[in-house]
Amino acid sequence: MIYILLAVAFSVTVSVLLKLARRANVDIVQAVATNYVVAATLATMLLGATPQAAIDAPATWTPLVLLGVLLPAIFVVLAHSVRTAGIVRTDVAQRLSLFVSLFAAFALLGDTLTAPKATGIALAVVAVACVLWRRRTEAANDRGGMLAPLAVFAGFGAIDVCFKLVAQAGAPFASALLASFLIAMVLCWIAVIVRALMGKAALSWRSVGFGVLLGAANFANILFYVRGHQALPGSPSLVFASMNVGVVVLGALVGALGFREKLSWLNWLGLAVAIAAIAVMTTA
Repeated sequence: MIYILLAVAFSVTVSVLLKLARRANVDIVQAVATNYVVAATLATMLLGATPQAAIDAPATWTPLVLLGVLLPAIFVVLAHSVRTAGIVRTDVAQRLSLFVSLFAAFALLGDTLTAPKATGIALAVVAVACVLWRRRTEAANDRGGMLAPLAVFAGFGAIDVCFKLVAQAGAPFASALLASFLIAMVLCWIAVIVRALMGKAALSWRSVGFGVLLGAANFANILFYVRGHQALPGSPSLVFASMNVGVVVLGALVGALGFREKLSWLNWLGLAVAIAAIAVMTTA
């Protein structure tokens, strides 16, 4: 279980870094672009990944390009979400996004809807509504604080669907991961160069250095999650539940205690329902 604990810790670390980015005067586009250089390098070195297997399957091209666009886009949205809505709401939205891909699995990919899956989806919807709920005055003053986590919820769900489509085409996970990192890296650096030429954001070594930390934490989260599945090959549901519940709980503690994010009793109820939804999915 040490791998899962490390994966949980690094997942929340990514959220914390994004929370601190604005305070550190970091250009998030440059940081995300650097993040993919680091992630692609580590995927090659530690996972022995090459993009060729994914590229050789034509059925992967469309979802891979979508991943190349969605991955950096969701990072920017994630940064906005942790800044405006907080770590707690953002981490819950990210973890419950798996229910978007679950819905897509039976709506678009031919999966069968079972009672546990339907219950899990229903609980996830309730959990998201409770966690994102704010008092009327708060909601009126900051509509972005609700929309950003919803975008995280939808965006990560779409990314999971794309990875499922790549897997259906027969591409190994490591190969697909590296290919998507490389596409995202190229697109991000094009954006960095264009913004620099237009005088909107000069290249900052502070932002690049921050991106190195972000990339290391981001890849460590992925690596230890994969290692967790490899260490417990007969218990994928245990790994799945431990990872998602762990991130929800640790994210709540870090957000509420470390950053003093204000949560109502309904928000805390939403956290409990989120954990219940994940528990139901473990048995699905």
